[in-house]
Amino acid sequence: MELLTLALPKGRPLAPTVALLERAGLASPRLREAERSLVTVDPDLGLRYVLARPADVPTYVEHGAADLGIVGKDVLLEARPLVYELLDLGYLRCRLVVAGPAGADPDRLLGSGVHRRVATKFPRVAEAYFRSRGLPVEVIPLAGSVEVAPQVGLADLIVDIVETGRTLRENGLVPLATIAESTARLIANRASYRLKGDRLAAIVQALREVTRHAAAAP
Repeated sequence: MELLTLALPKGRPLAPTVALLERAGLASPRLREAERSLVTVDPDLGLRYVLARPADVPTYVEHGAADLGIVGKDVLLEARPLVYELLDLGYLRCRLVVAGPAGADPDRLLGSGVHRRVATKFPRVAEAYFRSRGLPVEVIPLAGSVEVAPQVGLADLIVDIVETGRTLRENGLVPLATIAESTARLIANRASYRLKGDRLAAIVQALREVTRHAAAAP
């Protein structure tokens, strides 16, 4: 049987992702035991797992190196890959927000006609958000630690993902507006979806069942 390839996010998202796959019968202990390996094959399940940086998962799927992938909606909003989004998996929940210094006037910071600098790891999302509201901004792309940008005068605002808000508070920032809610999504390569539809549909159904049960749990 030809292997199906799943691209999975490395780092903090990996453990809950593997747990979800195990509950769905789509991963055996073989995967958990091989988490340090970037490519793991489970011939019994007919699956190959590729571990990648979350931002790279859509690239693997779009270009056909993986048939399926699991990645946050925030990554999809930024990358805008040509893939099919099949299922909201309901975990890795966070928000994409605009944040600014605590105590500042939100109307002044987000007021029309006021040019602001915005630091972010999501430049395409930020540009689209402010453009849609007619707000003039200079978007400054950063690879990490965007929370420090307002403290050192690099930017007036940031756009970043927030889970509990603790990191913002520790850096004297507060959310000013929510751009989007984000959860983990199952995505598919377009050609794989056409050519391997039956096998992909079985995986989607297995994940849908465990996701539904998780949502119904008290």
